[in-house]
Amino acid sequence: MTSTDKPEDALFEQVLMKLGIGHRPTPTGQGLRTVYAAWCRQIPFDNVRKLIHARANDARPFPGSTADDFFRAWLQHGTGGTCWSNAGACHALLQWLGFDAQRGVATMLAAPDIPPNHGTVCVNLDDGQYLVDTSILHAEPIRFEPARASAHAHPAWGVQGDWRDGRFHLDWRPLHKVDGFACRFERFGASAQEFHDLHEQTRGWSPFNFELNARINRGDEVVGLAFGQAVTLHADGSVSQRPVDDRERRRILVEEVGLSEAIVSQLPPDIPTPPPPGSRSAGQ
Repeated sequence: MTSTDKPEDALFEQVLMKLGIGHRPTPTGQGLRTVYAAWCRQIPFDNVRKLIHARANDARPFPGSTADDFFRAWLQHGTGGTCWSNAGACHALLQWLGFDAQRGVATMLAAPDIPPNHGTVCVNLDDGQYLVDTSILHAEPIRFEPARASAHAHPAWGVQGDWRDGRFHLDWRPLHKVDGFACRFERFGASAQEFHDLHEQTRGWSPFNFELNARINRGDEVVGLAFGQAVTLHADGSVSQRPVDDRERRRILVEEVGLSEAIVSQLPPDIPTPPPPGSRSAGQ
């Protein structure tokens, strides 16, 4: 490291190497496609570290709250994170590479009339604005083009986007709801502090505080685990699902998702997810 290098330079160089990118991509459309495709193949969406943290009643900031913590854990253990940590780290990497990246706030419409609950990233290029979501893992940047639909029609991880009531929506398939639902994109330009605060608001309740959820793109498939099921979205569009016990879910995390045995050994067992506070079923 030279006297002009910043401490994060060495870390991000290690990240590029592990992503399998042999050179520093330029902040162009092709560079963005290279980085995002590698992310979707190498960095999972998972709540492993969050489950460990939540079950220990750890009052410190959530794992992955900084890009430094996120990437050091990924380099050591292969873990990703949930949306706020994944998106925050991706934003930091893209900015380091010279992209005009912005943090975004969105809503996973698992139920109607719920508040924003999802962190994402977009990048401004000369020909427009592109979504690179680190939870949906759609493999190719999706262009936001006002009043026009957009799609990436891969049978496994394909998505379909359109504009509804003036906001962009992306239809996709979470592993726990393979028939799909929509993500609505509210705004871009969120600060690091807003991401931190929205992440902290999940401390009391989140669907990712109780049961394991992990996904990653492998070849032409999506593989992972969701709420007691092993799930594969196949290249022909079909879906395989089967219940797994604790031993099998640990094997899948190590052998298929790519996590270290050291971090998986700390994973607590699933407990049933309670209904959200204030919901009708919460009072029953």
